[in-house]
Amino acid sequence: MKSPQISTVIIALVFAIIAFIITSTISNSSVVVSLIVFISAFIAPLLSSSSNNASSTNNTSVPAQKSSEDVKTLYVGNLPYRANETAIRELFSNHGIVQSVRLMKDKHTGKRRGFGFVEMATSDIDKAISALNDTEFQQRTLKVREAKERPERTEPID
Repeated sequence: MKSPQISTVIIALVFAIIAFIITSTISNSSVVVSLIVFISAFIAPLLSSSSNNASSTNNTSVPAQKSSEDVKTLYVGNLPYRANETAIRELFSNHGIVQSVRLMKDKHTGKRRGFGFVEMATSDIDKAISALNDTEFQQRTLKVREAKERPERTEPID
């Protein structure tokens, strides 16, 4: 289940305060309060989503998505078989902005194959390679270098 956004919570609180004021001033207000709560259940998410859309289009400080030219892929070899994507992401995040981590698995057994790929900002690639290549990680010596382009296959895949 998705957690409510702060604007939805604020709108719901405003409706709760209005309901409290009405109940304290009107003697037969249970129907009115029920109606306000019912209406607020529909209006609050609509109001908060429209205000979020407007603020996100007007906010210029939000960084733009990285284009494919700003990201390069690193090959990471000799990975420990017990390493997971989160551990590799944390390791590389110390040396730059990590876009994605893919650890390769055997398609028949599902076990990790001991290598993977990390997509990072182009400006951070050299720093990550020099900092992590030939270093020990979980009792294995990592091999980190820029990934080569995958050649196109000419034969059909079984």
